[in-house]
Amino acid sequence: MTYVIERLGHRGEGVAEGVFVARALPGEAVEGVVENGRIAQPRIVTPSVDRVAAPCRHYKACGGCALQHASDDFVAGWKQAVVGQALAAQGLAAPFRPLHTSPANARRRATLSGRRLKSGALVGFHARASDTLTAVPDCRLLDPALLATLPALEAVALAGASRKGELALTVTALAEGIDLAVTGGKPLDTALRMELPQIAARHALARLTWDGETLYQTQPPHLTFGRARVSPPPGAFLQATADGEAALVTAMLEAVGNARTIADLFAGCGTFTLPLAERAEVHAVEGEGTMLAALDAGWRGKSGLKRVTTEARDLFRRPLLPDELARFDALVIDPPRAGAEAQFHEIARAQVPVVGAVSCNPATFARDAKLLVQAGYRLDWVQVVDQFRWSPHVELAARLSLPHIG
Repeated sequence: MTYVIERLGHRGEGVAEGVFVARALPGEAVEGVVENGRIAQPRIVTPSVDRVAAPCRHYKACGGCALQHASDDFVAGWKQAVVGQALAAQGLAAPFRPLHTSPANARRRATLSGRRLKSGALVGFHARASDTLTAVPDCRLLDPALLATLPALEAVALAGASRKGELALTVTALAEGIDLAVTGGKPLDTALRMELPQIAARHALARLTWDGETLYQTQPPHLTFGRARVSPPPGAFLQATADGEAALVTAMLEAVGNARTIADLFAGCGTFTLPLAERAEVHAVEGEGTMLAALDAGWRGKSGLKRVTTEARDLFRRPLLPDELARFDALVIDPPRAGAEAQFHEIARAQVPVVGAVSCNPATFARDAKLLVQAGYRLDWVQVVDQFRWSPHVELAARLSLPHIG
């Protein structure tokens, strides 16, 4: 049977008559075996004009990317449309700024999987919806510094993975080298405590942690937010690419404008807090105390920044209330994928003049933004920032303001 692809689903797969089709594009005619509502290996009968040759030789086997078979223009348009549809579902609309896409080989942070084999070790990414692991030595996503670390990851997997288990290897490229945080490995014994630091030293890692315990560190690795140097805790959340981070920071600086007092909610290690502090007093609120400590140390270590205060607080359970928000001219908020519905309710009540928002989930952003629009805010603009190139993942920055302030 021949299927004609009607649209892409939220995971980037083609959809035709209720059947999901791997790596197909709208308008294409495809054939293939349907199993559990999905064609995993379609034959493209009539290709789309937007179909291109995948730039990565690992694409067929690797599940790290989902859209390398589509032209850049198509992917950009599709991601803009995903955001537009999410807004429309909530009765919202906004001007779109030009989409920003990070370049290839720009991912400075990633989590790979590692296994110990009968002979050697295997490190890479899983195939789509599969336990099959694919080595990716010529990956088109990862920063060259991360690719150069693959032999170190294989050595770590060989030493520390159980025969039936799988390691999660989170690697981050920082100024001093690679920060490696490992989970899922064997319990640490005397032999492993000796061997792992030797591997880290041999491969010039900056830091190695094992299930949260630091086993090796040359000096605290750091990165720069604005003018400040920050040493993030092991495996800490950071924006995936430096390029994407710069685009989001620029968007938030433009969103808050000349505000003199700003609250940065879900502040992390200071991605937005510290650049904002170059021109405004900032109150950073974050649930993870170790990340706040890193942010605070970065601020104290750099002169010329305005005052930064920090508060460890679970904003899902205890959102800032209107009387606490009243002292701020503007807010920046960057919640996890679940959004921050409770906090947006309080922002709407407080009527903070300007809100700069970053989101990795257009649906929850639209839901939360609607709360502000219903309270009198205007959705001034939205910008898609695609730092997860060739994936269905969509991030955005936006500005909301009260019309009499705007």
